[in-house]
Amino acid sequence: MSASPPLSRVVVVGRDVGLWLAVTALNSALGQAGVQVVAVEMPTRLKTSHISATLPPLEAFHTKLGLTEQSLIRATAGSFSFGENVVDLCGKVPNFFHAWGAYGAPIEGSAFFPCWLKARRLGFNRSFQHFCLTAIASQNGRMLLPDEATATFGRTDYGYHLQTMAYAVYLKSTAVAQGVLLYEAQDVGVERADSGSIAAVTIDGSVRLEGELFVDASGEDAILMGRRSSGASEDWRAHFNVDRVLLARAPAFTSIPPFAEVRTARTGWTALHPSQVATGVIHAFSSSLLSDDMALQSASAACGVKLADASFHSVNPGVRSQVWDGNCVAVGGSACVFDPIFDIELHALQLGLVHLLALFPASAQFAPERAEYNRIMRSYYERIRDFQCAFYALSPLEGEFWQKARELVVPPALAHKIATFRARGEIAPMEDETFSPESWQVIFTGLGLVPDSWPPSIDKIASNRVDQEFRRILEFIQKKVIEQPTHDNYLESLCRQA
Repeated sequence: MSASPPLSRVVVVGRDVGLWLAVTALNSALGQAGVQVVAVEMPTRLKTSHISATLPPLEAFHTKLGLTEQSLIRATAGSFSFGENVVDLCGKVPNFFHAWGAYGAPIEGSAFFPCWLKARRLGFNRSFQHFCLTAIASQNGRMLLPDEATATFGRTDYGYHLQTMAYAVYLKSTAVAQGVLLYEAQDVGVERADSGSIAAVTIDGSVRLEGELFVDASGEDAILMGRRSSGASEDWRAHFNVDRVLLARAPAFTSIPPFAEVRTARTGWTALHPSQVATGVIHAFSSSLLSDDMALQSASAACGVKLADASFHSVNPGVRSQVWDGNCVAVGGSACVFDPIFDIELHALQLGLVHLLALFPASAQFAPERAEYNRIMRSYYERIRDFQCAFYALSPLEGEFWQKARELVVPPALAHKIATFRARGEIAPMEDETFSPESWQVIFTGLGLVPDSWPPSIDKIASNRVDQEFRRILEFIQKKVIEQPTHDNYLESLCRQA
C-alpha cells in the first residue's frame, strides 16, 4: 500500500495577532519544506487600549521565528516584564510578587523552599520574594541582564508588554515579507466535503480557496470550527465567576515599571500593563454584582487616574472537546477561552502552534497526530485552568465577589495539589504544566496557604548552615541588583540603536 503524499497547502483564517503569529510560525517552519501557507485576514477588532502581556516562553519562540528583540520593542513601543505584583487595595492580604525567575538556591542539595518554610516556622521574617533576584530587581526599576553568576543562581526570565495593534502589524509585515499569500476578507464561508472535513473556504462569496489542512485562528468566533466540533464543548463557568471584562488605557508611567500589577478590591481585580506610550488596563468583574458603568468607576479608582478608550466584552471560559477536528485545527481562543487572570491568552496560542508544528502531518492520513494533539492540548489547558482557579479558590479577600469565588467548584487535580502542599509544602508534579513549582509556591503562600510541615530530610541541615546560606543569597541579590541598568535607560538605549 503506497503512502499518502505530504501536505502541500495550509489555509489559516483569523485576525490580528492570533492570525499573524500562526502564519509566521507555520511559514517559518514549513515554507522551505514545500508547504504553502495562505492567510485569510478578517477585519481587526483591536483598539488602542489593547496591550499584549506575554509569558517568558514567547521570547524564545520569537527567536526561532527570526524576530529580533530590538526590532520588536521599537515597533511596538513595548517594555519588559519580570512578573506580576499582586496588591490588595483593601490592605487585608500582604503584597506578593509572582516573578518569572528562581526563588532562592539549593542548600546542601536540598530545595530552597522547604528550608525557607522551616525557618519561617521558627521565626524568620523575610518573605519568599526577598530571595528572588528578578522580583527584587524589577521592584527597584531595574533590568536583569544574565551573566555567569546569575545563571548559576537560577532562572532569570522575562516577558513583554506590547502595544497589540503595533504587534499585529509587525507580525503581518514579517509574514508578507516571507512570501505568505494573503487574502483580505469581510466574510468567510466554509465548504465541507461529504466526510465533514473542510474542502475549501470562500472569501466574500467569490474567491474559493482549497487546502489540505485548515487552521482556525479567529478567536472565540471559531469561524471554521463553528459548532461542528465532535462532542460538546466543556463549559468552565463552574470554576470562575468573572464573566465581564473592561479594557481601557491609562497614561504611561513617568518611570516604566518592568512588571505588571494586579490590584484586588472587593468587587474584582484590575491589572495594569505598562508600555512606553500607555498603560493597558484590564478590569475583571461579575456582571451580577457590577454594571458596566460601575465597573468603569471601580477600575478608575483602582488606577487612580481617568481611563480612556474603555470597551467591554463578555468572558465565557471553556474548552473545545476536539481542538483538531477532521482537517481543521483550532488555536488560541478558537480552541480554549481562559479567565483573564495571569495573561494566558498568547501563551495558549503559542502552545497550540508549537504542538501543531511538532505533530504536523507527514501525509493526509493524520488520525494518530490528531488524536495525540487533542490529548496533549487538553492536558495543557486543564493545568493552566487549575493555576488560574487557585487564585480565586484560595483568596482570603473580603467582598461578595471573592466570597462567591471561594464557593465555586475546585477541579480535582487542583484539590490534590492544594492538599499535598498543605500537608508538606510540596507541589504535586503533573504532566504538561505551564507554571513552575516556584510559581505555585508563590501563589499558594501569597494567598496565605501555610503548609503544616516539610519533608523530614530538611531537618538534617543545621540551622546555622541555613542562616549562612540565607545571608549569602540576600547579599548576592543586593549586589546584582545594584549592577543592573534601570529599565528606563535600557529601553532608551535599545530604541536608540540603529
